[in-house]
Amino acid sequence: MSTNDQRWFHRRGSLARDDWESVVDAAIPGWVHTGIRIAEIDDTGVLELAEPGVERLVVPLAGSFTVVHRHHPGEWETRLHGRRSVFHGPTDVLYLPAGTTAEVRGTGRIAVAEAPTDETREWQYIPAADTPVELRGAGRSSRQVHNFGTPATLDAVKLIVCEVVTPAENWSSYPPHKHDESVAGHESRLEEIYYFETALTRGASGGEADAAFGMFSTYSSPAGEIEIDARVRTGDIALVPYGYHGPAVAAPGYDLYYLNVMAGPDPERAWLISDDPAHAWVRDSWEGQEFDSRLPYRDDAEGRQR
Repeated sequence: MSTNDQRWFHRRGSLARDDWESVVDAAIPGWVHTGIRIAEIDDTGVLELAEPGVERLVVPLAGSFTVVHRHHPGEWETRLHGRRSVFHGPTDVLYLPAGTTAEVRGTGRIAVAEAPTDETREWQYIPAADTPVELRGAGRSSRQVHNFGTPATLDAVKLIVCEVVTPAENWSSYPPHKHDESVAGHESRLEEIYYFETALTRGASGGEADAAFGMFSTYSSPAGEIEIDARVRTGDIALVPYGYHGPAVAAPGYDLYYLNVMAGPDPERAWLISDDPAHAWVRDSWEGQEFDSRLPYRDDAEGRQR
């Protein structure tokens, strides 16, 4: 098996389809429960969302958008104010239930997280101000999580969506963990998508934005064989059907972002994980460590909380 399993790791643009830079769905062999669409558009473009048996979460990555969405009992137009970039705090998001058709217009970069389902929920708009911002880990394992699509925030059928910002030199998705078997109250079965972006870290006085990168790793569990040890850049996508995943590491000088999309076959919509027993002890080592003072990032003059 190659170091980067070509079934599960895809460089920017390698999954292009129609007007989308990347599309992940059931057309990928072995991929069943989740999907993602990534696109960059200007004010002359229109993105169509037409497949009926899919619930979606529309997530502005950079820029702002208008979504015209049609589903029972009518038609609505929702403005997504968005943000400057994924490194400038949380964004507002729009949940579209199965059976929805929609057109997206605007200028910027956008993600649409998806999960197949025939069940429906009410459409939901979640303002950025209502997004729970979680500071997770400690020390060099400090990271910032925006939980706009998790069960406590979003009423969805299958979708679980969040995003993580990891400052330069920090580690996230760590300790390595898995969620590929159903163990009541302990672990759930969830496919997971990692969509990455990278940037020069806040306050950098040199360097080229196009050179920004991070590192990402997965490895096998009893549920299946997988191996990814990749340098990741903006637009790259890793698929995790099973196995331990992590760490995701922000290289010195560069911040790392990833959007996580999860769904699975279990009747309960829950994110329950098992750490790799060899590395689980690391969580205890965080006790007493200070949190990274650079976080939380937000959209203000400094780009961070004062």
